[in-house]
Amino acid sequence: MEEMLLPAEKMTPLYRLRHSLSHILAQAVLTIRPDAKMGFGPPVDNGFYYDFDFGDNPISESDFKQLEETMQRIIKEKQQFEHLDKPVDVAVAELAAAGQKYKAEYAQYLADNGYAPNGTLSFYRNGPFLDMCEGPHLGATNEVPKATFKLDKLAGAYWRGSEKNPMLTRIYGLAFPTPAELKDYIEKRELARQRDHRKLGKELDLFEFDEEVGSGLPLWLPKGTVIREELEKWAKETEFKAGYQRVSTPAITREQLYYTSGHLPYYKESMFPPMELEDEDRYYLRPMNCPHHHKVFATRMRSYRDLPLRLAEYGNTYRYEKRGSLSGLMRVRAMCMNDAHIYCSPADVKQELKSVIEMYKDYYSHLRLGDFRVRLSLHAKDNDKFVDQEAEWLRSEEIVREVLNEMNIGFEEEAGEAAFYGPKIDIQLKNVMGKEETVSTCQLDFVMADRFGLEFNNAEGGTTAPYIIHRAPLSTHERMVSFLIEIYGGAFPTWLSPNQVQLIPVNETVIDYTKGIEEKLRANLIRAEVDLSSDSFNKKVRNAVTSKNPNIWVIGSREAEEQTITWRRYASKDQVTLPLSTAIETLIKMRDSRLMDNFADVALPVTA
Repeated sequence: MEEMLLPAEKMTPLYRLRHSLSHILAQAVLTIRPDAKMGFGPPVDNGFYYDFDFGDNPISESDFKQLEETMQRIIKEKQQFEHLDKPVDVAVAELAAAGQKYKAEYAQYLADNGYAPNGTLSFYRNGPFLDMCEGPHLGATNEVPKATFKLDKLAGAYWRGSEKNPMLTRIYGLAFPTPAELKDYIEKRELARQRDHRKLGKELDLFEFDEEVGSGLPLWLPKGTVIREELEKWAKETEFKAGYQRVSTPAITREQLYYTSGHLPYYKESMFPPMELEDEDRYYLRPMNCPHHHKVFATRMRSYRDLPLRLAEYGNTYRYEKRGSLSGLMRVRAMCMNDAHIYCSPADVKQELKSVIEMYKDYYSHLRLGDFRVRLSLHAKDNDKFVDQEAEWLRSEEIVREVLNEMNIGFEEEAGEAAFYGPKIDIQLKNVMGKEETVSTCQLDFVMADRFGLEFNNAEGGTTAPYIIHRAPLSTHERMVSFLIEIYGGAFPTWLSPNQVQLIPVNETVIDYTKGIEEKLRANLIRAEVDLSSDSFNKKVRNAVTSKNPNIWVIGSREAEEQTITWRRYASKDQVTLPLSTAIETLIKMRDSRLMDNFADVALPVTA
């Protein structure tokens, strides 16, 4: 295959580097394990891998040092990467003769399925090593920059991805253009491991999964429930100020509702199976709240004076995600969504979209989630997924495009990623590893009003179908909390923290004073605990820090005598002694303002 015909991503220097390293790895493996049988060895996002069948002579990570040394020797030999084509029958015969049965099988598969149109297969040679491969590669092995790769781990992988085939051993390697980038990736990955929300969720007693309850169905423990409820309280206050009205709708419904909305049969694979009831229609657990809210709108005829009508609900929804795709709180089967639907006239739709986007910006800025990227997801012609109303698609997409431009928000357009009923704005945030994740969306819907017969009396005496904006700025509790755990490393600000103050008495003589402080704090709806364990003072402090408590109040004899506390914050090395009344007032102020005091650059707002 000519390199000029390769996809653009395969032409990059980094792709060539990683692809070349996969061949160098394979050559090194065959040097120390001559009987190994090769599988596939492609580049991947962070490096490369190669699959092998080691038979009765398995390899372990203890062999990585020898493998890396062998790879370095191959690199120093300045072996040229040479391209050559072989006739299919010759290629299959030579691979079989060399004992490379997997390669021989795949070569025959390529030939039998039209992937060798000229009767030849592409190979690359470097030194004594020959591999069936399309390329491209570096010019020679010595073009691999020094200290830019590292063998990483072993994993099992079925040959050609089928569990019916033999299990091979996959050797992963990391590779980046410079040593600094390799080091940065390794450090970030270690940080991500330390901050993994599944790990911290267990350590901090926030949530649990139980197989008897079911895969993807989180049990929120008391401390995790605090975080959920504080986020929900914040959202409800914010939405009340913005003119939203709260509704509450059932988590199950007759199947006809989803035929009306169009989710059945097209969304059926993502829904739990129906409940069969004797002498009644089938019922489904709801995968989204939208149809229920449309029914709330339809309870009476609306006037243009009623609009915009903003209906909000923290509604529990259920989606049948495949077991293999479940991932902690990031992808679950039961979720509670910060959902709302705005029903507005065509004249108001742009301003409503702007207000929603401003709300998103305020939430993310306050939570210090970093800069978010916006993706405008559009429809694609000739795709059965999308409603066949081309003029409405173009009109609604232009409305969203104009809103983003007028707000000076940069965005990228992605065809084919819209909802089936309208374009959407996807909010992309970077996780600890710098990888983008979709946190939440905002959708402009021009379809559902017609399907549900939703209209309002307009100012001219006629009727008009409303536009519907679907929005969930705080995503689901599950996804948002997983993001916050990892970004904060489990150290939440005072207003979100399950335990807001850890009280540590220095000795038994001050326990009564300390318990009195706890009572005063709880009377002010501040979550506080006294450490009455038999641990030493230093261990109590260590335990409080390990548990990520945002505020540690130390109480000794002097504090009891002077009616003060000594305040240590998780995000600061400093400590301050304050009168008890001042400390409580300050804490209330921090909580009520939702101060992000889990960052070192935030000072205590000490009350005068």
